[in-house]
Amino acid sequence: MASEQIGYRGPTACAAAGITYRQLDYWARTGLVEPSVRPAHGSGTQRLYSFRDVVVLKVVKRFLDTGVSLQNIRTAVRHLRECGFRDLERMTLMSDGATVYECTSPDEVHALLQGGQGVFGIAVGVVWRDVENALSQLHGERVDTGETLIGPNPADELARRRNRAV
Repeated sequence: MASEQIGYRGPTACAAAGITYRQLDYWARTGLVEPSVRPAHGSGTQRLYSFRDVVVLKVVKRFLDTGVSLQNIRTAVRHLRECGFRDLERMTLMSDGATVYECTSPDEVHALLQGGQGVFGIAVGVVWRDVENALSQLHGERVDTGETLIGPNPADELARRRNRAV
């Protein structure tokens, strides 16, 4: 099934991105990373995140872990949202802690390092594959029908029962 037809609830997005639900909720409420499939509408509704949203969540987590300011992270998130879906796979984000730079080729990474500015980098393609692998083990939800898509974990009886009830 195409990735744009699958959404992920908050707990699944948290597990794949390596963040807490409290972080996820705060980031959604402050507009840092909002769910693009379905926002929450009051108490009792479930946010639904796209695959791309989960990749962005994991990138944000990595930036925060390395001490990049929230203001710079917001700028990077806006840039990631504007990029084409497949462009993310080939992108490396570099930061010196004060500024975030996009590099799309090894030459750009090298030039940035030669200038003495780049301190660390996030290869978004690696994050993409990490998220893809994590989500393959978790449950998604069909955007059109709400049907739970069961990962390959045969021990999850509750998800199998929920799926049969739909």
